[in-house]
Amino acid sequence: MEYLLTRLDEKILSLNKASKKALVAYLVAGDPDLDSTLELMHGFVNAGVDILEIGVPFTDPIAEGPIIQAAHDRALKNNTSLIKIFELVEKFRKKNTDTPIILMGYMNTFLANAKALKESHHSGTDAVLIVDLPGETDLEDLGIANKNLASISLIAPTTSKDRISKICNSSSGFIYYVTLRGVTGSSHLDINEAKSNIEFIRSQTILPVFAGFGIKTPDDAFNLSKISDGIVIGSSLVQMIHNQSNQKEYKNIYNYLHEMSEAINR
Repeated sequence: MEYLLTRLDEKILSLNKASKKALVAYLVAGDPDLDSTLELMHGFVNAGVDILEIGVPFTDPIAEGPIIQAAHDRALKNNTSLIKIFELVEKFRKKNTDTPIILMGYMNTFLANAKALKESHHSGTDAVLIVDLPGETDLEDLGIANKNLASISLIAPTTSKDRISKICNSSSGFIYYVTLRGVTGSSHLDINEAKSNIEFIRSQTILPVFAGFGIKTPDDAFNLSKISDGIVIGSSLVQMIHNQSNQKEYKNIYNYLHEMSEAINR
C-alpha cells in the first residue's frame, strides 16, 4: 500500500533536524470528561509535548495497569466513544494543525468503527496503535486501508528477534518499545536491557524508536532519551489528571511535562 508522509512523519523529521528527542504524552479521552480532555491536549502542547497519544476507552484494556484501567472505566461511564473522540480531535484541530495525534486502543473498538477509521484522517487523526493487534499485522490486514494513517506497533523485552524483524517491516510512524515486563505503570526500568533491545530494533528499521511504560521521573526520561528517539509518558499523567479532576486545575501537570521536556533535551 502506498504510504503518504503524515503529520507524524513531518514532526519526527523536524525534531530530528533540531537534534531534539520527542516527548509523547498519553491521556484517556473522556477522563474526567471530554471538555477537560480538550483543555489538557492544548495544555500538554503548550508545556512542551510534541505528540499526543489519546487512549480510546475499552472495557478490558489488557495491557494497562490499575491506574489506566480505572481511567478507562471512568471514561466509559461518561459514554466516551470512538466517534466522540474523532469529534474531539476535530475540535482540537481548530486551534492546532501541527501536533500529531495517535489513537491508542483495542482491536474490537477499531473493527466496530472500521468505516469511520478509513476517513479518520479528515478529522485530524494521524496514527493508530492497536494494543492487542499482533505487531506483524497492519491496518490493511484488518480491512482498513488508509494510507494517511500510520500503524504503530509495540515491541516488548520478551519479543523474539525473528518477530522484531517482521514487526518492523509492517510498522509505520515509529516503533514503540515497551521498557518493562508487565503492564503500564509498573516500575523497575532496566536501562541496559532497553539499550540492547533498542540497538537491535534499530538494526532492523529506519523508523525512530520511542520508549514508554514506567517513565515517572525526569531522571527516567533523561536516561531513556539517551538510548531512544523519544519517550512516552502515560500512567503518571493519568494519575495526576485524576487527582486534579475535582478542581480541574492542571498547572502542576504542565510543570511536570515541562520538566520532562527539558530532561530529554538537556
